[in-house]
Amino acid sequence: MALMRTREIGSLRHATDLALGIGGAESNVAIGLRRLGVDASWLGRVGDDPLGERVQREIRAEGVDVRCVVDADAPTGLMLKERPSASSTAVFYYRAASAGSRLSPDDLPEGWVEEADLLHVTGISALVSASARDCVAEAILRAKNAGVRVSFDVNYRSALGSPAADDELRALAARADIVFGGDDELQFLRPGHSAEAAARHLIDEGCGEVVLKRGADGATAYVDGDVVHSPGFVVDVVDTVGAGDAFVAGYLSGLLAGLDPPSRLARANACGAMLCMTPGDWESSPTLRDLARFCDPDGDPVLR
Repeated sequence: MALMRTREIGSLRHATDLALGIGGAESNVAIGLRRLGVDASWLGRVGDDPLGERVQREIRAEGVDVRCVVDADAPTGLMLKERPSASSTAVFYYRAASAGSRLSPDDLPEGWVEEADLLHVTGISALVSASARDCVAEAILRAKNAGVRVSFDVNYRSALGSPAADDELRALAARADIVFGGDDELQFLRPGHSAEAAARHLIDEGCGEVVLKRGADGATAYVDGDVVHSPGFVVDVVDTVGAGDAFVAGYLSGLLAGLDPPSRLARANACGAMLCMTPGDWESSPTLRDLARFCDPDGDPVLR
C-alpha cells in the first residue's frame, strides 16, 4: 500500500504536512530480509496509478525481486498514519476494494513458490478478501508440495475481523512450519488459553517453531523441544509500526543463515528495536553493519 504519515505530533485533522511512502507487512519483511543479505521476492497487486508505481519502485529499489500485478480496475490501497502523542501512533487503512484486495491464486507466477527456500505469508492478506485468502492458501499448498518451508505471521487486524477469522487464521497456522505472533494473537488462535499454551499446542500439532513476540520484553521461541527466551532492548521509541515485521525479517534471516535459536532471537530483537527508533514502517530496517553499530562491541558476535 501507499503510506502517508504526519511529520509532526498531532492529529490528522490538524496536520498541514504529510510524508508519502509505502508500507505493508509482507513488503516490510522482504525489504528487511534483503538488507540482511537474503535474496527476497515479493508478490503483490497495485492499481494502475502513480501510487502503484511508487510501491513498485520503492520495493524494487531495495533490491527485492518484484512480481507485481497492475490492476486497471482498482486503486492502490492506502494507509494514513498519525502520532497523537510522542508515545503513540494511530493507523487508518483504506484497502476495501483496492487492487491488493483483488489478489487471487491466478496471480501466483508459475514456479515462483517452488523455487524458494522459504515462503512467508501473513494473516493480513488472508483476511483482506476471499480471493486473497485463496491466494495465500494456494501458495502454502504449493510450498508444502514442493518441500518449501512456510512462515506465517498471525498479524491479526481487528478491522479485518470476521466471524470466521479465528478459524481461517488457525487453519493457516496449522499448515505452517514457523508461526510468529504476539500474546493476543496466539491467544486468538486458541481462545481461553495463554499464549504459552497456544504455542505448545501448535508444536504438539506438528508446527516446527513458534515465536512469541513481546516487544520491549523480548521474545520466546518454542523450537526443537526447547523454550528459548531472549531479552529485548531498551530504546527511545518513536514509532512501533513495522517493528514486528523487522523482527520477523531478523529471525528468518538468522534461520536461513543457520544460526541457532538464541542467536536468531537476539538478531530479531535488535532489528525490531532499531525499527522503533525512527518514523516509517521499514526505512530503518538494519543491515548487518547497522546491527554491529547498534549492539555492544563486546556483545553477541552473531549480531556483528
